[in-house]
Amino acid sequence: MAVPLPTAQTRWRCTLCGNLTRFDVTRASRAVEYVHLDLAGEPRVEEREVLSETIESVRCRWCNAVDQVELVDRPSTGQSA
Repeated sequence: MAVPLPTAQTRWRCTLCGNLTRFDVTRASRAVEYVHLDLAGEPRVEEREVLSETIESVRCRWCNAVDQVELVDRPSTGQSA
């Protein structure tokens, strides 16, 4: 089951323990990378373009619950727009 990414207005929350800050995220992605090899042959990625990315699962770091994450609204900052 794919988990939606948080937005500027939402964040993740574990439905079992209430955790809002610590998660292990498993992602599947396709990317194009520009790899620069130095003269010794050591690679370094200098540019990366993500073509597609899917979050496969999210596990709560506090209670170890798997796929028990929901999107909730972020608290307002108290500033008017």
